[in-house]
Amino acid sequence: MKSAKNILEPEHRALKTAVLVLDECNTLSFASAVDPMRAANRLADRPAFDWDYVTATSDPAMLTSALTVPGTPLARLQSCDLMIVVAGFQLARHATPSLLAGLRRIAGTGATMAGIDGGPWLLAEAGLLNGYAATTHWEDLDNFATRFPDIDVRPDRFTVSGNRLTSGGAIPAVEMMLHIIAARHGAGFAARVSGLFLYEGAPEPTKPQSRTGAPHRHTPLTSKANRLMQASLDDPLPLASIADRLGTSPRTLQQQFRLRLNTTPQDHYLQLRLAEARRLVTDTDMPLMDVALATGFASQSSFARAFRTAHGLSARDLRHERSPHTHH
Repeated sequence: MKSAKNILEPEHRALKTAVLVLDECNTLSFASAVDPMRAANRLADRPAFDWDYVTATSDPAMLTSALTVPGTPLARLQSCDLMIVVAGFQLARHATPSLLAGLRRIAGTGATMAGIDGGPWLLAEAGLLNGYAATTHWEDLDNFATRFPDIDVRPDRFTVSGNRLTSGGAIPAVEMMLHIIAARHGAGFAARVSGLFLYEGAPEPTKPQSRTGAPHRHTPLTSKANRLMQASLDDPLPLASIADRLGTSPRTLQQQFRLRLNTTPQDHYLQLRLAEARRLVTDTDMPLMDVALATGFASQSSFARAFRTAHGLSARDLRHERSPHTHH
């Protein structure tokens, strides 16, 4: 095995990159890997990245948006400095012995291996994340940690661990690419690349993934409260105890939620629980009574009422009309 070259240090030479695109990946995840490289090349005096598209077989990859990406079959790829694995749905079908062997072969040349969205799963299946810290999409973190006990699983937006990089989804993947650009070409250059996307800088990579949007409206206090709520959806904390843990008063917490998020802490908490309930109803086969308990409702009837109010139809009807479950 060749010794790993550190790609995260200042370097003017173009980084030889292979973007392995798998069927059923999302367009935004694919673009998150590619567009920061394209933008960096546009801004740099000399190319910052030299990339090729790679596919699992000789067929083009078909994205979930029906776009197709032709590429070099993985078996024909000799080497690269960085391989970015972009995957989304149907991961078990993609984790073929030949794909996993191909990943191990490239890693064996000392290449840095990166995974986006479902990509970390495939790297993990190939045994390439054992002993490293890694993340994946928040929907899959618990399963990931159970399935791969030798990986230090983090809920971070993206994770850099030695020559392994993993991202939980498309937007953190942009941040991960900007991190590579900053390490190689300086923070000022990375900021200019970021500016091309009107992207105003990332939170810290170790900021846990949030299941709901609107991060920019949060204050440090409402953000911490939100995190406590996320961590306790099954057994909701009283407002007084949230305020107490954050060293503030319930009144201050109420004011900040009202001013910044135009809601009350109690209602915000309820919306988080109901969003998780909707996910469990549509994405899992968990019995509805268990969904109620997992999202902090003491009785089936209070759950049913709140769910219908929030989502416009009952949990039973929603489950009945959902399409067959295709995720991972």
